[in-house]
Amino acid sequence: MTTETIGRTVPAARSTGFGWKRIKPFLVHVALAAAALVMLYPVIWMIVSSLRPGDEIFREPGILIRDLQISNYRVGWNALTEPFTRYLLNSAAVVLGAILGNLVSCSMAAYAFARLDFVGKKFWFAIMLVTIMLPIHVVIVPQYILFSQAGWINTFLPLVVPKLLATDAFFIFLMVQFIRGIPRELDEAARIDGCSKTGIFLRVILPLMVPALATTTIFTFIWTWNDFFSQLIYLTDPKMYTVPVALRSFVDATASTSWGSMFAMSVVSLVPVFLAFLLGQRFLVKGIATTGIK
Repeated sequence: MTTETIGRTVPAARSTGFGWKRIKPFLVHVALAAAALVMLYPVIWMIVSSLRPGDEIFREPGILIRDLQISNYRVGWNALTEPFTRYLLNSAAVVLGAILGNLVSCSMAAYAFARLDFVGKKFWFAIMLVTIMLPIHVVIVPQYILFSQAGWINTFLPLVVPKLLATDAFFIFLMVQFIRGIPRELDEAARIDGCSKTGIFLRVILPLMVPALATTTIFTFIWTWNDFFSQLIYLTDPKMYTVPVALRSFVDATASTSWGSMFAMSVVSLVPVFLAFLLGQRFLVKGIATTGIK
């Protein structure tokens, strides 16, 4: 009788375990979807608010639309002193300059730290790493004085030229870690074939650094596009405003704020960032995974 009981209970236990294995992934996906919805709720609310009349945005803070107001995008596009196209082009110019500057300068600095031997190499590498912890607010005043004396205020030069001097230590460190993973035997083979150090960098190292370069491009794009503080400091002419500074112009402390138009243009400003992350996600994950940064 005991044997029969055991024989009857074992299939039941196996059946229960098999059912849990099928239910567990479903519950995990439900939990992840709920967490994603919670994190995306502010973005969803902003999109919904951009399609509402201004007097209903805060009166009914839900995500149900009763009165669709597409005109917020048309009004917001021409609400400021210049069409919003101007601010998008200004941001694009700054972002393009920052990306080119970081790719050129940071890759060369990383190659020097990873492959070349020079006096004080470890010391300067440590100093470079320390600058990662240095807040921008510490250096903004001397930088502003320097750029003001150079006549660069109200131009894009203060936002682009420093990128040509390898000032973003994070990207240098990222590329150094990537280059250290490239076998030195490739350098030796190129040197035997007659390549100089510059030739090794251009013909061997640089083509293999595509994941790290793509990661640098994506991060630089997102950080520069969303940068508000630096652009607010150096750009004072409304014609030179970038997208973050232009969005701030929608908020007026002395008059009523056009919330619908501001949210509409905020949605427009998010589209390039969303596309950059969506199209470059594969390179972003590969670049970080292959640099030793966990």
